[in-house]
Amino acid sequence: MSEDKTAEIVLALEIDDPALADRLTSLLGNIPGLRLAAPGEQGAAAIVARDPRIMPADIALTQRELDVLALMAEGASNKMIARQLGISVHTVKFHVGSLLDKLDATGRTDAVAHAARRGVIEL
Repeated sequence: MSEDKTAEIVLALEIDDPALADRLTSLLGNIPGLRLAAPGEQGAAAIVARDPRIMPADIALTQRELDVLALMAEGASNKMIARQLGISVHTVKFHVGSLLDKLDATGRTDAVAHAARRGVIEL
């Protein structure tokens, strides 16, 4: 009986915790029709588990930008963010603009969504 390679699903694991990665590899490694992707190989699907304390390397946010982003995620206006952080509204606008650029977002809500998706913040 030959194995049908066309029905095989390739699953990539992108997991920061080595113990969890080993456990999932052992659990998923013997499932018929499923093959774990080799390092660097792209899979048809992926399981991603990132340490939320580690910012993605391609996003370099300052601590102040992270503070502004967290308040944006709570729905705070520029005026509310300025009061909370003890900075001017102009400075908040500057940080929001910088966040939009760095996160490649079209607006505040989009920036928060991008940041959450990429693991920069947790909602």
